[in-house]
Amino acid sequence: MAAMAVERRGVSIALACRTFTVSETCYRYSAKLNDDSVQIADLLIGLTRAKRNWGFGLCFLYLRNVRGYHWNHKKIYHIYRELELNLRIVPRKRLKRDKPDILAVPKSHNMVWSMDFMADRLDDGRQLNVLDDFNREGLGIEVNFFASGACHPKPDQIIEWRGKPFSIRMDNGPEYVSGKLMEWAKKQGITLSHIQPGKPQQNAYI
Repeated sequence: MAAMAVERRGVSIALACRTFTVSETCYRYSAKLNDDSVQIADLLIGLTRAKRNWGFGLCFLYLRNVRGYHWNHKKIYHIYRELELNLRIVPRKRLKRDKPDILAVPKSHNMVWSMDFMADRLDDGRQLNVLDDFNREGLGIEVNFFASGACHPKPDQIIEWRGKPFSIRMDNGPEYVSGKLMEWAKKQGITLSHIQPGKPQQNAYI
């Protein structure tokens, strides 16, 4: 406003500065681009072009520790911002994951069972749960302090009174990929349906 008053109204600089409470030193000041700023700008542009994934921190450390320049980090960062080099790195986009397959519901009972081991945090034990996917009926829960792939008496007991399912859905735990379980399922004529690794939602019923 002081500059406009001097230019348009023809008042003196002293009067304009007093009117708008601006010091004459501030009014007469003009920023000068010294040789250091030009050199820093050239170095930063060259670095960011050669190292596209470098931010200000790595650029500053390279100029200070590798090239041996002793410029103040505030000065370098000011020029870094003026060149808008801080806007060149685009944030990574979230990975698009494929939608999981819809968990199909059997049309009747004894078609698909779900089975899984679960830990009990209170008693420090494990339990083997078995349910029918059709009506979410809990067919059996066997609790033990230690349960492994060799522990499968409960499904045999369930089969005695409920009949055999066509398949049993389970994860890829060591107890479910054991040879003993494979032999047991082959003798019973039951298909073992293992879910994809890393996708527990495919075994959501249990």
